Amino acid sequence: MSTNNAMSTTTTPMTLVDWMKHCQARIEVALTEFLPSPDQVPTHLHEAMRYAVLDGGKRVRPLLVFAAAQLVDADDAGLLRAACAVEMIHAYSLVHDDMPCMDNDALRRGKPTVHVRYGEATALLVGDALQSQAFMILANGANAPARQLRIVQLLAQASGSAGMCGGQAIDLISVGVDLTREQLEHMHQLKTGALLRASVLMGALCGQKPDGQELSHIELAALNRYASAIGLAFQVVDDILDATADSISLGKTAGKDAANHKPTYVSILGLDASRILAEQLRLQAHGALTVFSPSAHSNSTTWRLAQLADFIVQRSA
Repeated sequence: MSTNNAMSTTTTPMTLVDWMKHCQARIEVALTEFLPSPDQVPTHLHEAMRYAVLDGGKRVRPLLVFAAAQLVDADDAGLLRAACAVEMIHAYSLVHDDMPCMDNDALRRGKPTVHVRYGEATALLVGDALQSQAFMILANGANAPARQLRIVQLLAQASGSAGMCGGQAIDLISVGVDLTREQLEHMHQLKTGALLRASVLMGALCGQKPDGQELSHIELAALNRYASAIGLAFQVVDDILDATADSISLGKTAGKDAANHKPTYVSILGLDASRILAEQLRLQAHGALTVFSPSAHSNSTTWRLAQLADFIVQRSA
């Protein structure tokens, strides 16, 4: 049975919270299986890899994979591989971002960062190994060859210099620099948005529509607009929370952007305007989904995508 069918045929649909917990539990089990055993040599590296990935995080990117897959009849195994691969890429980016040569942070997901716990050299290797592990997981998938190749391409592009790494490079050279709003948006479209967009599109490519057809160019373009909106919204809200929340709530050091003189939406637009922008982006995301259904409701294939857009904007951590 496809994941799509397995999650949508109940008479009383799950609440978003219950659905998220259901998916997160499945993702956690799959990640546990896909990561190397801590008993396997080199045990120190494998233990650190598992420390970096397991038992923490909201799993927003895998949840987007699951939500987008409800547009198609997705095979469980392929869907879990895509979800776990994108989470491993995200985890590797956090490990490297936290290192002294980058953001030099000591707290992540409410616990010591990998370089604090295991040392800088091991943290560097953890990130490298997680990236390789992500693509090994995808390479062993059983999707149709053309779709499988497209999924691998999406994740590779979103992870590299045209995506997440490129955005991080711009971020590093922008400390203390007065960026325009357009420059800031471009940076975050790469640093944060690229992997979120890839998550949505990868999920949608994990199967075919119930009628056996592939998603059309119009439908894929709509998903891209949705993902672009939530990608920017995610970063806008991150900037708001960095300025307003505490470290315990965030699970990471609060106020670091201002302390490090990093350009943010809050520093450029102000707090109130940033909140307005986040809401505008949430509505844009909902608007993009009308290609599939005039409105999001429990019988709509885009219902979870719409709910995740709301969650991303309205979250408090």
